Formats: sequence, C-alpha cells, structure tokens
Amino acid sequence: MGIEFLKRLPTPTEIKADYPVTQKVARVKAERDAMIRKVFTGESDKFIVIIGPCSADNEEAVCEYIDRLARVQEKVADKLILIPRIYTNKPRTTGEGYKGILHQPDPEKKPDLLHGLIALRKMHMHAVESSGLTAADEMLYPENWRYLDDILSYVAIGARSVENQQHRLVVSGMDIPAGMKNPTSGDFSVMLNSVVAAQVKQNFIYRNWEVETSGNPLAHTILRGAVNKHGNTIPNYHYEDLQLLLEKYNERDLQNPAVIVDANHSNSNKKYKEQIRIVQEVLHSRSLSPEIHNLVKGVMIESYLEEGSQKIGCANHVFGKSITDPCLGWDDSEKLIYTIAEKC
Repeated sequence: MGIEFLKRLPTPTEIKADYPVTQKVARVKAERDAMIRKVFTGESDKFIVIIGPCSADNEEAVCEYIDRLARVQEKVADKLILIPRIYTNKPRTTGEGYKGILHQPDPEKKPDLLHGLIALRKMHMHAVESSGLTAADEMLYPENWRYLDDILSYVAIGARSVENQQHRLVVSGMDIPAGMKNPTSGDFSVMLNSVVAAQVKQNFIYRNWEVETSGNPLAHTILRGAVNKHGNTIPNYHYEDLQLLLEKYNERDLQNPAVIVDANHSNSNKKYKEQIRIVQEVLHSRSLSPEIHNLVKGVMIESYLEEGSQKIGCANHVFGKSITDPCLGWDDSEKLIYTIAEKC
C-alpha cells in the first residue's frame, strides 16, 4: 500500500476532554465572537486588523507578541478589533519544508502529529488566558477544525484550498467569520463561488459521520493578490479591484458582503515592508466611497517580534523572528496599528 497507518490519533472530543477550555476562555470567546460578528453584519463600524506571524512556531514568542498586542488593543478599542494570527498549519506550495506546529512542535525535530495537536491547542488557550484576545487560524485540514472550534474567533481558507469542496462544506458548519481567499489565479468568481457554498446548508461525510450544516452567513472574501501564467505577482488591493469585487457581490444574493485585504503574499510580492503602504492605500480607498467603506471590513498583516525571517536551525537564532515568510517587526507594526486607528 502507498499509505502506511502509523498510529491512531485522539479525536477532537478526546483532546478537548484532556485539555478543556477554562471558564475564562469560554467567556472571552463568547464576548469576542459577538463583537466581531457585529462588524460583518454591519451593526458595528469597527475595523478589523488580523495581525501576527506567518506561522506560529514558538509558544513563548507567540504569546509575548500577543500580550503586546493586547496592550495596544486597549488603546484602540473604540476603533479597532485586533485579532492575532496564530497559524498552526503552514501550507507549502511543493509539500516540502516546515508545515507548522501541528506537524513539528519543535521545528528542528521530526514530525510528531500527536504532540502537535496538543501543542497547538495549548498555545491557543495560553494566548487567550494571557491576553484576553481570541485568535485566527488557517483551516488547512478541514477534518482538524473541531480541535479548535471552541477557541477560535476567525478562520481563513487559503488560496490553494478555496476551490476544495470539503473546505467549503466545513465552513458552512462554522458559527464564526470565515474568510475565503482568492485562488492563486486571482479569479473572483472562484472565490465568490466558495462563499456561496459556505453560506448555504450542506450535507456530506465528515469524520466518519453523515452531517448537515446550517450555512455560515459570515463567510466572506479575502483579497491576497494573484500570480499570472508567467509567475509574476498581480496585486488586487487597489480601488479598482475593490470596486470590481463590489460589483461581483451585487450580482449575487449573498449575506453580509465583506472583504478583508491581505497586505502581504502576492499583494506585496512578499516584500513585507510594503504592507505599511498597502494598508494605507486600502484605508484611503475606503474613504473615497461609502460602498467601499462598508465592504472593506479589515486588513490582514504578517508581523512578529522581530522583522524579516531566518532559517530553521540557524546558528544565531533570533527569538520572535519568523522561520517562514518575512514579517514586519513589532515597532513598525505598533505604529501601523495606531495609524489605522487614526484613519478609521
């Protein structure tokens, strides 16, 4: 056989029983979910900033970052909702390389999925307990959603996953906002089709069960730029792109039209410093039109304690510096958050 079954892993129910959320985590999640939901339904005009490392590789560094973020949140609470990125799965274009804390709790050691499941759940709970902020994660593996569904306040579906049927159907069973990224081709129709599938009721097989979902009215779009047939990046954060997306939304009968603009990835051509300028342009576009203002609910920024990136296992390892894509450093990130608050 091409697949060798190595070990049975605990079910989400078993993991939750061994590592249950505290009353504080449950309370904070309920409060944050309600607050974030109101942004997507239009009941609140607060602006969402989803910000944090490309990949959450180290619990201590991630939680220090989020504790800093919490102190900033207190100062901008009247304007912004900060949602920390705690991305525990790292999609790889070729399937090679570090795949996140789920696969490798220690990036310098071999994969260990059992301890990875435990590590990612403990990190998410630690972050909420310490900071009072619930986080966003990417749903790279739909069958793993229930390991964190009692902790997360936001889920992103990546550019390589958004066309996948199982991802779309599982999102239709979520009760929190889920952002569907445009595919790497940049096709808006594919992205919006995924939102349609996520917003309606679905019936399918999930974790050996026949399940039925109620549909997720908070499913929405994320613009992250595209790549053309020559391998060149094509940004899609400009005013004209937002206007086109608005027109495409108006052609469909979708609930709560919304978009989050990802300032990195193909929008910045992975030039992480460009995120500062891109976010400011998005805010300017939002100021030009009431319709665009209502459509653009937030931005996504890759940021960590230290700017740039480093290789796994390097001799001069820097605490809080990305081991995947390069990120903004803390000082630039903090200034950018205050700038966003001033312009919202």
